[in-house]
Amino acid sequence: MADRLKGKVAIITGGVAGIGLGIAECYVREGAKVVVTANHNVDGGKAAVEKFGNDVSLFVQMDVATEEGWQKVIDATLEKFGKLDILVNNAGIGGVNGAIEDLSLADWQSVIDVNLTANFLGEKVAIKAMKETNDAKGSIINVSSVAGLVGLPFAPAYSASKGGSRMLTHATALNLAQRHVDIRVNSVHPGWIDTSIVPAAAKEQIIKSIPVGHMGKPEDIGEVCVYLGSDESHFANGAEFTVDGGQRA
Repeated sequence: MADRLKGKVAIITGGVAGIGLGIAECYVREGAKVVVTANHNVDGGKAAVEKFGNDVSLFVQMDVATEEGWQKVIDATLEKFGKLDILVNNAGIGGVNGAIEDLSLADWQSVIDVNLTANFLGEKVAIKAMKETNDAKGSIINVSSVAGLVGLPFAPAYSASKGGSRMLTHATALNLAQRHVDIRVNSVHPGWIDTSIVPAAAKEQIIKSIPVGHMGKPEDIGEVCVYLGSDESHFANGAEFTVDGGQRA
């Protein structure tokens, strides 16, 4: 086992499948203790803890779009591990795609709640916990998307939420730095990652659009998050890390 994150405690929302699980796997490999969350995939959460071990992992079922959900995961994290070093805001949904005039307010709001408001709530409680338990030191990583850099024409809510996460990252990083709070905030922008949510029928066409000729793997995002969670990235703050095989280089 490597030790780039040895002794660190991380919350990874949506950390029971896909990109989130890939991040969690990399974190445990590097010596971190992880708290993974999901709202509906309870079986995935139980499987993750069984895989990693109860001594280094914890699953919390929570709704990331509510203050109650965030207080629940913070309380559980501090009770089991005593502190918080890293928050990875990874939970997200694609929502309903289509022409903007055909989307309902409910379609819009559900995506904004999970992809953007949840990041705000996570940052808020994580910063307080890091101040109280970790000498106001830590790292926050917001998993955005290439859609937060260039809008997708038939995903207006998703694009807006991911672009909002990007700007929230910048604003929070600057605010903390200017107040001399040693908590860094950065964003990661994945392109096409080979997970179960990618339609099998579309894979061939997607791969043709990627300059390197293949989709990414969840651990490709995990490795970047290891760097951002580690002390190696002490000068990276308010930055954007695009991991998309050159699709939007």
